[in-house]
Amino acid sequence: MSAVLTLPYVWAESAATRQQPVSAKVPIDGIAFYRKRTELLLRRYMLVSLQTGRIPSLIGNYVFRGKATSYRMHNFEDAVIFLFDIEKCLKRIDPFGRELIARIALQEYTQEETAQLMGQSVRTVIRKYADTIDLLSKIFLDLGMLEIRS
Repeated sequence: MSAVLTLPYVWAESAATRQQPVSAKVPIDGIAFYRKRTELLLRRYMLVSLQTGRIPSLIGNYVFRGKATSYRMHNFEDAVIFLFDIEKCLKRIDPFGRELIARIALQEYTQEETAQLMGQSVRTVIRKYADTIDLLSKIFLDLGMLEIRS
């Protein structure tokens, strides 16, 4: 049996029109595995800063969503040291990255809502947020705030 009889029509395609597959950006040293841990550390920063009676420095005068919790800090001095350490790390990031962290990680907006609020494309926000979280993870790892487990 011929293939011509089985196929109703054949698509013609030129080799010149095929696009080469784009290779995904491979994170250096597997930093991408720490993204979730970094976001959890940022959420803890938000919670501790609200418990100590101050708004996180990244948020400033923005309105943000809140959550109630029964978590208590054992030592006020530890909480203050933790807050200052996180704020020092956040100051190493560019202003656009800080605003992304404030909107997505701290205020818990989606990436689509953040793109709309900031007047950027969703693709730009997703890419820049991933790069910013990777950079922050690297900073946390270098300072010993996150531990590498093998």
